[in-house]
Amino acid sequence: MSGRYPDPVDRRVTSTLVNNKEDPSLERHFKGHRDAVTCVDFSFNTKQLASGSMDSCLMLWHMKPQSRAYRFVGHKDAVTCVNFSPSGHLLASGSRDKTVRIWVPNVKGESTVFRAHTATVRSVHFCSDGQSLVTASDDKTVKVWSTHRQKFLFSLSQHINWVRCAKFSPDGRLIVSASDDKTVKLWDKTSRECVHSYCEHGSFVTYVDFHPSGTCIAAASMDNTVKVWDVRTHRLLQHYQLHSAAVNALSFHPSGNYLVTASSDSTLKILDLMEGRLLYTLHGHQGPATTVAFSRTGEYFASGGSDEQVMVWKSNFDVVDYGEIIKVQRPPTMLASSSGNLPEVDFPIPPGRGRSQESVQSQPQEPISMPQTLTSTLEHIVGQLDVLTQTVSILEQRLTLTEDKLKQCLENQQLIMQRTTP
Repeated sequence: MSGRYPDPVDRRVTSTLVNNKEDPSLERHFKGHRDAVTCVDFSFNTKQLASGSMDSCLMLWHMKPQSRAYRFVGHKDAVTCVNFSPSGHLLASGSRDKTVRIWVPNVKGESTVFRAHTATVRSVHFCSDGQSLVTASDDKTVKVWSTHRQKFLFSLSQHINWVRCAKFSPDGRLIVSASDDKTVKLWDKTSRECVHSYCEHGSFVTYVDFHPSGTCIAAASMDNTVKVWDVRTHRLLQHYQLHSAAVNALSFHPSGNYLVTASSDSTLKILDLMEGRLLYTLHGHQGPATTVAFSRTGEYFASGGSDEQVMVWKSNFDVVDYGEIIKVQRPPTMLASSSGNLPEVDFPIPPGRGRSQESVQSQPQEPISMPQTLTSTLEHIVGQLDVLTQTVSILEQRLTLTEDKLKQCLENQQLIMQRTTP
C-alpha cells in the first residue's frame, strides 16, 4: 500500500534560497486511494496519517515503514474532510453523504455516524480541548457539536453560499469560516455573533486557518491568492499572489514562521511569514494539489492530489525549533494595510527581526517536557477515556433504538386492546 519514492521528477524542488542544504524532501509516498485525495491530517504523535478521498473511503497510514494501511468504509459518498482529535484517539470525517462520522482509528475502525447537515459536509475540526466539533456545509451553515454525545449545540448562519471550511482558534474562543460568498467570517463562540467579515477576496474562499498564536488568520481562494489578517485589528497583513491557479488548502508550521499552500497549478509553496517571501516551490503531484497539512511538530507535512496520491515531505527547516515550538509562536510581520494590495511579497528583513533560534536562546533553558513514562501513562489514560466515551455513545444510540421499538410495541398493544374491547 506504500512505496518509498515515486518517480524522481516528483522530488524536484525549486528554491529561492542559495546554498541551502536543508531543502524539503519527499519522505514517503502512499498509494491506495482510487480517486482524488481531498484531505489529510496527522495524529498528534505523528505516528498516523489519515486521508480522505472522492472514492468514499478513509485511509489510515502508519508512518513506520512497512506498516499496514487501513481502509475505513462507511461513508456512502465522497469523503471531503478529516481531523484527528487533540489526543489522537478519535478521528472525525465529513462527507458528501451529509453525515459526520467519529472513528476510533484502530484496526477495527469502529465509528458512530450522525446526520450533520442537509447538504455536503465540507469541513470538520475539533476544538483544542477535544470537547467540541465544528462543521461547515454546502447548506450555508456552520454548526458546533458536543464531541462525545454528537449532540448539536448551535448553528452559525450568516453566509449566503456554500461554507468550505470552519476552524476553532487555538484557545477555542473564536471560530473562523470561509465561504463561496467570497467572505471569511470571524465568530465569537460564546456570544455566537459574527465579529467581523473579511471581504477582500475576488472569488470563492476555499480554506482558512488560525495562526498558532491565535492572533492571525490565513485564507486561500480560487482567485489564486493567500491573504493573512490580524483578528484583533482586522487589518490585512500579507497578500500573496504566487500561484497560477486556485489555492485549495494551506497549513501553518507550528512555529508560526511558515505557511505551506496547495494549488490547482499542481505545486506546493512554502512561504516565510516573517520575511513575507516565497521559500520553496515543490513539484510532486500530477494535476491539482488539493490538500496539505503540517504534522503537530512541523517536522513533516503531507499533501494529496487529484492524482490519487498521498505524499509525506520532511520539512528540514528550523530543525532546532521542534522542541521549542511553544516559545516561538509569533504572528507574522505586518507587510500591508487593508487598503493596499501587494502583488509581490519580496520584502527586506524588518528591523529588529530575530531568528527563532535567538528567541529560544533568550528564554530560560528549563526543561518543558514531562517524564516520558508519565506522558505515556497520561496518553494511555486519555486514549482509554476516549474509547470509553465512544463506547458509551454507541450504547446510547442502541438504547435509544431499543426504547423506540419498545414504545412502538406498547402503542401497537394498546391499539390491539382497543380493537378487542367491546
